[in-house]
Amino acid sequence: MNLKLLEGLWVVLVMLIKREIMQYIIIGLCVLSFLGCSLPQKELKIPKTSVEIQGVSNISQDVSFYANKIHRGYIASLEEYKKNYYREWHTTHPFIKASQASWANKVFHSPHYYGENFQKVTDDFYTHLRENTNFKNYATLNKKAYTLRRVNVRALPTQRMLFLNPSKAGEGFPFDYLQNSSLAAYKPIFVSHYSQDRAWVFIESSFVAGWVKRSDIAFIDTQSAKMWENSIQNIVIQDAQAIYGKDSKFLFYSQIGQMLPSNHHLFTAPDVLHRGLLPFNKETIEMILSQLQNNIYGWGGMYGQRDCSATIRDFFAPFGIWLPRNSSQQAKIGEVISFDGMDDRQKIDTIKKYAIPFETLLYKKGHIVLYVGTFNNNVIIFHNTWGVKTSLEKKEGRYIIGKPIFSTLDFGQNLKGYKKENSILHHLQSMNIVTAK
Repeated sequence: MNLKLLEGLWVVLVMLIKREIMQYIIIGLCVLSFLGCSLPQKELKIPKTSVEIQGVSNISQDVSFYANKIHRGYIASLEEYKKNYYREWHTTHPFIKASQASWANKVFHSPHYYGENFQKVTDDFYTHLRENTNFKNYATLNKKAYTLRRVNVRALPTQRMLFLNPSKAGEGFPFDYLQNSSLAAYKPIFVSHYSQDRAWVFIESSFVAGWVKRSDIAFIDTQSAKMWENSIQNIVIQDAQAIYGKDSKFLFYSQIGQMLPSNHHLFTAPDVLHRGLLPFNKETIEMILSQLQNNIYGWGGMYGQRDCSATIRDFFAPFGIWLPRNSSQQAKIGEVISFDGMDDRQKIDTIKKYAIPFETLLYKKGHIVLYVGTFNNNVIIFHNTWGVKTSLEKKEGRYIIGKPIFSTLDFGQNLKGYKKENSILHHLQSMNIVTAK
């Protein structure tokens, strides 16, 4: 072959190799650049979770195992339950004073709160929201209304979030301190006034007050409200089922414990609605509690989920047993027995002696649980819990569970960092039999 031709081919080959190398170098630099922008500077630490938790994984999570021990049925009064459910449609003025309603204007001003980006919130954020609450016009509208869909009830008129220090265990997401609670669709409410921008309204319901979006409610006149209340009442006994109106128009998803009027011609799947209250017995308790087990933990009812007190409240609602929303208030219903001055052994003995399965609540500050009986001489409870508090080298942590469970009062003893003084049992303050007259 011609020597010059070989030299020419060699030059071309070298150029092609260099070109390919440069392409890979450029691609590699682009990838590194992309990763540098998209990945966090520090490793993301996800809390470890496991089903292998002593006092949870070694006891039954089947409702029927505990419901089999029920020997009596409680009968509630529908008329009595309706008095609480429709309370806001029997007033012409808010039940709470303006000073109580505006509590969030006084509380949220600290520089210790953080936003969704985990950066400290500035004073401008609070100033704007306080002005928008428009409490100078409190109790000037005073109209009956109802929710059109499940709504979040906010402490201030905003969808923005406020957290305490996200780097601390038990703070940050999902613990948004602007989330008061949530309300199911078709819930009777009373509207006090509009926000300054008229995008929000301040409302009261039978168990919570706060801000909801104006677009999420509908006003109702007194005559229509009376017809609604006096119609046959259907109790929702299944979660997350589509509810339709005329012409098969989707309206909202169902929530256990809702009470819907028969005169509104609502349509849904079979067995979603029950005419009147459920009887309180083994079969119905199994049906309701097994559905509540399908939830995950949702602080203040966020994202259509439930926290500890919402789980307890919605469990009792289909049976016509009305409870407040807050755990400390729920602990005052019925016959209350204080644990003041008792050690852990005395608390256990008192629970075993007086508590009635599925009718008794056990309360510690910030958390409430349902007593369901005993197993292997242990008190067993049902509750929706975020997790187990741990402590390692004086640093507080959380072993995340994030769902409803059956457990003992001292579950998690096998976890690293578990301390007896952090158990539910150690911090129990009282028990109350909610069905006691």
